[in-house]
Amino acid sequence: MSQTDERIRAPESAPGFLIHNEGDHVAVAVQDNEPGELQAVYMDSDRVLHVRASEAIPLGHKLALVDLGEGVQVIEYGVPIGLTRRAIKAGELVHIHNIRSARWQKSL
Repeated sequence: MSQTDERIRAPESAPGFLIHNEGDHVAVAVQDNEPGELQAVYMDSDRVLHVRASEAIPLGHKLALVDLGEGVQVIEYGVPIGLTRRAIKAGELVHIHNIRSARWQKSL
């Protein structure tokens, strides 16, 4: 396997995801994660949460922590970061295929 084909893996004891703030809708992958049961840690409280990824979530990508309807705000860092393009179920990858930026939205 070439160096570019290797997946980023942390030690077994490391969480799969970090969550910036209590109340956030998404967690950020700190390693390449396969579908299944994984740990997430809240950065503002150190609380550990067990999450189920329904699909592979690559390093740096987001996992939905809650079900989100179509056209709703997605919260990360305690602030809206985007609007859903379609309904997203907890455990799904959150990325440009199902969320659009809220940065320039005046209605937020």
